[in-house]
Amino acid sequence: MSRAFVFPGQGSQAVGMGKEFADAFPAAREVFEEVDDALGQKLSKLMFEGPEDELTLTENAQPALMAVSMAAMAVLKSEGGVEIQNVADFVAGHSLGEYSALAAVGTFSLADTARLLKTRGKAMQQAVPVGEGAMAALLGLDLDQAKEVVEEAAQGDVLATANDNAPGQVVVSGKKEAVERAVDVAKEKGAKRAMLLQVSAPFHCPMMAPAADVMAEALAAVTIEAPLVPLIANVTAAPVEDPAEIRRLLVEQVTGMVRWRESCLTMREKGVDTLVEAGSGKVLSGLAKRIDRDLAASNVGGPADVEAFLGSL
Repeated sequence: MSRAFVFPGQGSQAVGMGKEFADAFPAAREVFEEVDDALGQKLSKLMFEGPEDELTLTENAQPALMAVSMAAMAVLKSEGGVEIQNVADFVAGHSLGEYSALAAVGTFSLADTARLLKTRGKAMQQAVPVGEGAMAALLGLDLDQAKEVVEEAAQGDVLATANDNAPGQVVVSGKKEAVERAVDVAKEKGAKRAMLLQVSAPFHCPMMAPAADVMAEALAAVTIEAPLVPLIANVTAAPVEDPAEIRRLLVEQVTGMVRWRESCLTMREKGVDTLVEAGSGKVLSGLAKRIDRDLAASNVGGPADVEAFLGSL
């Protein structure tokens, strides 16, 4: 069996996330306390109790999702002695999940990862005034068809393919008017569904350039170690281990497309047959089955999952 650990992105957050871990395992509580201390805020309280609108804010959701993923990894280690380099051949993460993946393989410290994601969330939020940008999911169109939609709907405005999530699931991002046009064009081109997403900014498109500048500065100031396990990078869908290259790709990732479908196919080509989604929700496990039917996927999102995973080793 060849296994990869994958880490969820924004949209997987939910009030109550991580609470079962914290209630059951001291190792998880330590992770949440360290993240709270690093940020100087009671993020764990917000995760466990809400309110939802506050948790959903990009600057909170990003470090919160990472914290749950890292709690899952800490529990696997404390309960089963699991070291990631012994159980995984690759790691990957969806957008902010790339930071969780890098924290899991020792590239960043936990405290640095929390602060980087807080900075990233704030910078992405502030890059575009609220209401000026939007994102939409185009369902039933492949990447090439989505690119045709973008070409037709842009009309001089910023519009880009932001996420290639799975066959028939592409997200576009850009100026609100252009995204609204893209929804109409996609329907004309035979999309099963095309709808605006409930997001606060147009992620992974050129409008995020100011946030990329902020992240270049923030990443230049932290220590980056070589990962214990290669990362399949969002923007290249290829393995990366060089710290300088990782830094460069994380900056590029702010405005670049998340090539998730290709990332999973790269892992398949390299022999991976099992994905383990560590953290909140089951979004990536669901996508895995659509990308490649032979790709098995499981989750470590709570105490019962820990037992199941350790039993599978």
